[in-house]
Amino acid sequence: MTYIYAQDLRKTYRSRSGEVHALAGLSLSVPQGTVKGLLGPNGAGKTTTVKVLNTLIEPDSGTASVAGIDVLADPGGVRRVIGASGQYAAVDENLTGLENLEMVGRLYHLGARRAKARAQELIEAFDLTDAGDRQVKGFSGGMRRRIDLACALVNTPPVLFLDEPTTGLDPRSRIGMWDVILGLVREGTTVLLTTQYLEEADYLADHISVVDHGVVIAEGTADELKAEVGGHRVVITLVHEADADTARAVLARHGSGEVRTHTSGRTLDVAVEEGPPSLQRVLAALEQASIPLHDAGIRRPTLDDVFLTLTGHDSGAENESELSA
Repeated sequence: MTYIYAQDLRKTYRSRSGEVHALAGLSLSVPQGTVKGLLGPNGAGKTTTVKVLNTLIEPDSGTASVAGIDVLADPGGVRRVIGASGQYAAVDENLTGLENLEMVGRLYHLGARRAKARAQELIEAFDLTDAGDRQVKGFSGGMRRRIDLACALVNTPPVLFLDEPTTGLDPRSRIGMWDVILGLVREGTTVLLTTQYLEEADYLADHISVVDHGVVIAEGTADELKAEVGGHRVVITLVHEADADTARAVLARHGSGEVRTHTSGRTLDVAVEEGPPSLQRVLAALEQASIPLHDAGIRRPTLDDVFLTLTGHDSGAENESELSA
């Protein structure tokens, strides 16, 4: 059953510099009990899509529904079945963790007793028992993200929108958040996830939609998208950056497509057709040219490769900045 659905969504923002088409005919669907990863460069339309689906903004045209409820015809009905966690923790820093959760429960009309009980359930579920009576202003970044996600779950929503849920977290906190999200999905929650971390989409998403310039330009599982890129890549790291031009010529001779230079300037890679045999030939040519290496190897395509191939640049590491934000 399709639980999140959008068809031909369009949204244009007007500013002094002209019109920006944040959504230009975007369509997607998310089956019940799955995670849909929404990937795209900054300004691609990811956050605008989420805001349309959770009723924060209206599209100029197109249709959308969540859990079978029309987003435009019954926004109140949609809000009753969703939870949302944005790029930044939307909690009151002067309240304790428990007080934040109780406040959300009261806003959902759970009643004082039920709101207090639900707050305690979530504090325990998110391993925040020791911090439940502390003001949020004293929480670490990881704790703030957890309490924010807990607030999104107070009404036990069947649909959850997560917009960059682990932005700014250290690797350990990020992995902990992933485990929480997967636990929710195992219990039947449907999740739409936007993320700037491609390994996050690889780990969490059952299905991925790549968005660019307000439209979906590719869809599939992580493995299916990687298969579209195909092949292997030979990766080398030089001892001396001064050897980069010669090494680039060697890779170009034995590879196919553009030779890429990484940020350091000493690491280069290129697509190859034969994998290990190509690596052997590259190593032999580099040895003949007396070019010393720190490291060399082959690897299969990653979602980063997919992203670069489809959008023309890498994913970057900054939060999306849209006119809708």
